[in-house]
Amino acid sequence: MTIKSDRWIQAMALEYGMIEPFVAEQVRGGIISYGLSSYGYDMRVADEFKVFTNVFNTLVDPKHFDPRSFVDIRGDYCDIPPNSFALARSVEYFRIPRNVLCIVLGKSTIARCGIIVNVTPLEPEWCGYVTIEISNTTPLPARIYANEGIAQVLFIESDEPPLMSYADKSGKYQHQVGVVPPRL
Repeated sequence: MTIKSDRWIQAMALEYGMIEPFVAEQVRGGIISYGLSSYGYDMRVADEFKVFTNVFNTLVDPKHFDPRSFVDIRGDYCDIPPNSFALARSVEYFRIPRNVLCIVLGKSTIARCGIIVNVTPLEPEWCGYVTIEISNTTPLPARIYANEGIAQVLFIESDEPPLMSYADKSGKYQHQVGVVPPRL
């Protein structure tokens, strides 16, 4: 297994559409950076958010998720209430090769503000916009800016393909569009 470099990521993005839209350099300057980095790709958060709310006093149950647990917000930024979280999606659409697994980690600038970004691994042959969970661990509201960097994707290539990929098992989040809450 090897972690792939910027050259490999760029080639896969341009030749096979692994990341669309693809930004071939780090974009900085008064924003939270995004684009190609040395050994990964810094993805952006889109302008669609689902902010957790307790207005209806529903139970959070992954087997019977109540969509009233979220308030939909669309805009240039999203303010996440104290000790709460929001779901969002990536700007980029990903097509993961069969012999690649991606690990997604929150960016340092976000983490230093007490904001934790959680994304599960992007499995071999998974395709879609990434649903991102953004937790505000602080006692204050936290602002997230749309179309700016949110997390870094690391690409790990295996020496051999898996026996079963995400596409083979018809994963429930395959080709997801928008911000997708839990499914069973």
